[in-house]
Amino acid sequence: MSDRYLRTGIFLAPFHALDENPTLALERDMELLQHLDRLNYHEAWIGEHHSGGFEIIASPEMFIAAAAERTRHIRLGTGVVSLPYHNPFMLASRMTQLDHMTRGRAMFGVGPGALVHDAAKIGIKASEQRDRMNEALDVIVELMAGKSVTRKTDWFDLTAAQLQLPSYSQPGMEMAVACARSPVGAVASGRHGIGMLSIGGTSDDALKAHANNWKIYTDHARQAGKTADRSKWRIVTFAHVAETREKAREDVTFGLERYTRYFTDVATFPILPPGITDPVDFLTREGIACIGTPDDCIRHFERLWQGSDGGFGAVLLLANNWADWPATLRSYELMARFVHPHFQRTANALRQTSYDIATSNRGTYSAQSQAAVEGEIAKYAAKSKRAAE
Repeated sequence: MSDRYLRTGIFLAPFHALDENPTLALERDMELLQHLDRLNYHEAWIGEHHSGGFEIIASPEMFIAAAAERTRHIRLGTGVVSLPYHNPFMLASRMTQLDHMTRGRAMFGVGPGALVHDAAKIGIKASEQRDRMNEALDVIVELMAGKSVTRKTDWFDLTAAQLQLPSYSQPGMEMAVACARSPVGAVASGRHGIGMLSIGGTSDDALKAHANNWKIYTDHARQAGKTADRSKWRIVTFAHVAETREKAREDVTFGLERYTRYFTDVATFPILPPGITDPVDFLTREGIACIGTPDDCIRHFERLWQGSDGGFGAVLLLANNWADWPATLRSYELMARFVHPHFQRTANALRQTSYDIATSNRGTYSAQSQAAVEGEIAKYAAKSKRAAE
């Protein structure tokens, strides 16, 4: 990917502290998408969770339908729908409707389900989730290609199932599979030639795992006769920026401790090992997060690019509410203004070239301008003199 254009967006679980008004928290999530739409972020992926208290969007499709009415440009994906929780025919039908309602701005992200206690509440064992995801995904891909599907498993039974609407998006609705350290997501997405969402951190070890999963993706894509397209690969990371590093560190004291406690107490994997006394130092030192200035963020994204071993299509920020609302909005704005252009074909390069040409020739141009003005003054004086005579 020598012609580097890195799309930008967020991965919105969302994460909200237990003492906040949940209705207002959901409204703030909606306002965040409107803010990002105005700032020209390309994508927002909205999660599905049903327990644990922090991640409070249960239906990303419902949220996307509302967000599509409040935004103009940003694309909106399920990030992700947990396939084992849904009948694949009904889910494919709902997502096709959403494709039409959003006029093609919706994207279909899928996964096995991140919270084991979600699955347990409906009688699904953790050991079953990934097999069920693959069974459902195989059916959904066929259905969304307009095919009729008859298939029976131990958890769904389809008889000549066929969608009644074609995709609005052409040639079809964009899809992606979540992929952490396990190769399951890479195999599934590669086999179908759809996108891959790399989650699970951006430490050096995590980046190596992501790059290895992309190799697994390309191998399985090739075996299935699909083309591996790096623009379909998205990497999720953390970033909060401010005008100074000191301000950024101060900002995240608002919510970082509650966030990391949730990952230790409830979520599948903690983001801090035991005994860490300075979480900001650990997260930044290990490359898990950028907490600093826009220049620091440029270096952080550049590291992700290099760690991908060939480039990828989009960087997604895991929305986290580490900072209060005004500082959070400011962070996204600073990144849009000063970080994104660096990774979008160096968007300001032609402006800089134009500026440099103008400044390097200023003496010549100024002399020409001054001579032209003096010439006009002389001509006017001569004309006035002749009129007076």
